[in-house]
Amino acid sequence: MKVYIDTLGCPKNTSDSEYAAGYLMESSHVLAEDPADADAIIVNTCGFINDAKKESIDRIFELSQMKPAGSILVVSGCLSQRYREELQKALPEVDIFIGVNEYHKLPRILKEHQKGKQQVFFDGCGKGFTEMTARTCLGVPYTAYLKISEGCDNVCTYCVIPSIRGHYRSRKIESIISEARILAKKGCKELILIAQDVTAYGIDLYGNYLLPKLLRQLCDIDGIRWIRLMYCYEDRITDELMKVIAENKKICKYIDIPIQHVSDKILTAMNRRSTRITIENTIRKLRQAMPDIHIRTTLITGFPGESEEDTKLLESFIEDMKFERLGVFAYSREEGTIASSMKNQIPEKTKLVRMDRLMRIQQQVSLEHNRQKIGQCFEVLVEGREEDRYTGRTSFDAPDIDNKVFFTSCIPLSPGDFVMVKIDDGFDYDLTGHAIIEEN
Repeated sequence: MKVYIDTLGCPKNTSDSEYAAGYLMESSHVLAEDPADADAIIVNTCGFINDAKKESIDRIFELSQMKPAGSILVVSGCLSQRYREELQKALPEVDIFIGVNEYHKLPRILKEHQKGKQQVFFDGCGKGFTEMTARTCLGVPYTAYLKISEGCDNVCTYCVIPSIRGHYRSRKIESIISEARILAKKGCKELILIAQDVTAYGIDLYGNYLLPKLLRQLCDIDGIRWIRLMYCYEDRITDELMKVIAENKKICKYIDIPIQHVSDKILTAMNRRSTRITIENTIRKLRQAMPDIHIRTTLITGFPGESEEDTKLLESFIEDMKFERLGVFAYSREEGTIASSMKNQIPEKTKLVRMDRLMRIQQQVSLEHNRQKIGQCFEVLVEGREEDRYTGRTSFDAPDIDNKVFFTSCIPLSPGDFVMVKIDDGFDYDLTGHAIIEEN
């Protein structure tokens, strides 16, 4: 059977789709490059915020029109898990609905599908991490996401993830290391550690926070050049973790810390454990330990009860902290969350105006950072070529969300190569330069 997989949403969904592909190929299925040529189409959806939900619904409709007669349309992922009953009624064109825990069952589900009958498969999240024993790369071979846990126990008042993916469940360290070795043998050079909260790794399984231990073991794997940390909670960034990042060359001097806000009033309403003081202290300690570290963060504006004064706090905070990488989201009111029933909901127009104000400040901060890089040389991971220029990323940039480097080279390069690039110019979010080629 030819199967087309369409993935929406975050890197965790990308990882899930690769496990699904692995199990399908183990069962002699073939991956299709075109949905119009597929016997089965799987849409791995996102259901985190309103924009993501709309994108997922639109894509389901689009693919339902493209699928050949007699083919099977499967909807999986967070949207399916969250709105299972509503979607079954609203989308009769879908043949199969599965949640976020059934990917390893797909070969059997497709084999036993009863044509003309809509089927649903949803299991609970279970008490432990569900190990996946098969994986097929759906993207580039040199970069891979490595899931180290599932679920979340943080219970932020705006977030639906715990209700979708369940309690926090760490993966056994032996399993993580084993998969990382397999990825390295297949040509992976950049490992990106993902979870709802990577800094909580190990606490449920081993009784301690073991991210530093995991990182040390990953650094020993031959072939891995970069190790990148995403989704770190500020209050769990310990001195030990900073020391491990600082001392190991393979670990990118880059850390993603979604702080969400800086007003203590709003942070408390969000059920975040951080305060403005703890956030500032952690940023200061990170920069003292690693002067070249690039910190990525995200902010939510328009949360219920956010005042103009709270927004100005965010503005001054962005100006003062000068984050190397920063994104802003307008608060999305999600049913089933504590925040959705809070008083003083902010009008949508006000949210968008505030978001634009914050991003305009960050745009200038980003430009300043990039202008400071002019004349410096950085190691760049080559990702492709656009006309007469190559494109790539520094170790300070995660794929798809951060800056790119556009550069020329006097010798041919291939995706996955590493090359030193001297920066000639810096713009709001990108850099340009030329490769420095050493003569043998």
